[in-house]
Amino acid sequence: MPTQLLLTRFLNAHFAAPVDALLGALHITPAHAKAPITNAVSMELLVFVALLCYFLAVRLTLSVEKPGGVQHLAEMTGEFVGEQAESIIGHGYERFTPYLTTLLLFILLANLMGIIPGLESPTATATVPLGFAICTFLYYHYHGIRANGFGYIKQFLGPVWQISPFMFVIEVISHLARVLSLTVRLYANMLAGDLVTLAFFSLVPIGVPLIFLGLHLGVAIVQAYVFFLLAAIYLSLAVSHDH
Repeated sequence: MPTQLLLTRFLNAHFAAPVDALLGALHITPAHAKAPITNAVSMELLVFVALLCYFLAVRLTLSVEKPGGVQHLAEMTGEFVGEQAESIIGHGYERFTPYLTTLLLFILLANLMGIIPGLESPTATATVPLGFAICTFLYYHYHGIRANGFGYIKQFLGPVWQISPFMFVIEVISHLARVLSLTVRLYANMLAGDLVTLAFFSLVPIGVPLIFLGLHLGVAIVQAYVFFLLAAIYLSLAVSHDH
């Protein structure tokens, strides 16, 4: 039986049977039938609930005359994402800001989970960054096809038609490598941050670990921004008409 966080233990105690049934219907066998919900899944669920409550709070407290702190935070976030998206993507960037905002906030909050005692960063589990990377991969290709139609294939063929078959293979490998790059960068940095923090907490429980908590906080913010930035760049390249 794997080590379970308090929330994970609660979820498995109450929802293990229906989750096992769902996985069985999908022909998936969990590693532990009595604990099919992993710590990473429970932390992702917690992030989802936290963001849902945040968005609801923003919606319910919207005010033109007396905007509250939650609204100010939402406006600052929206302005930041909008400015970044406009500078990278350019015309038509507004279509992509909802996805980019959600991606940034979800990854940031997931990264910061590891700082809270009793929780851990789901992004320190490889499958979680992989999920973000695959979603981004599918998202920017979908919008690339939507913006350029069949002409989107030109991005994979290069400027010289004689070597287009070779360029096509190279470009396909390059795009697949983006998924690996996004996954490994986020996963490795968050895992390393968690391990270093835990190591120093076990060796010197007072004082020194606070320094590494600060470093972990910085890494969490930077890695969320880097993932968001790369997603915006890939979108910009996909929807550009100048291939």
